[in-house]
Amino acid sequence: MTHHFKTRLEQAHEHGNYKALLDLIPYAKLIGIECTRIGDELLFRLPANKDNIGNPILPALHGGVIAGFMELCAALHLLVFTGAPGLPKIIDFSLDYLRAGQFRDTYAKCQVWRQGRRVANVSITAWQSTAAEPIATARAHFKIGEVSRP
Repeated sequence: MTHHFKTRLEQAHEHGNYKALLDLIPYAKLIGIECTRIGDELLFRLPANKDNIGNPILPALHGGVIAGFMELCAALHLLVFTGAPGLPKIIDFSLDYLRAGQFRDTYAKCQVWRQGRRVANVSITAWQSTAAEPIATARAHFKIGEVSRP
């Protein structure tokens, strides 16, 4: 992790504003991810964008955009909350599409189920109208650097 990136991460975490951090990640900028801190949780938002449509007839979001959004949400969640010295590296990602992602804003939340010294397991839920009706759920395993514990 570069010093510049680490500085932006610390500032984002301190102020609860993650825009400057997301601007350093090309894919996040490409699909338009936004992040808001609500208490001890992060809420990720993928604004409706015609460039993210995969099926123009419905119109529906491209499945790869949904998957990329969810994977990046999980990595960012770990980056912000684990205190790991480096960027998390994806080991495994399993996604279940539950319904079509319509052309509207999409939201996601993550939960760390287990975090060891080297591996973390994260679940991700994405929805549009209500969190009780997810459009997709995923499980991800990440390799993380040694976590400094107090």
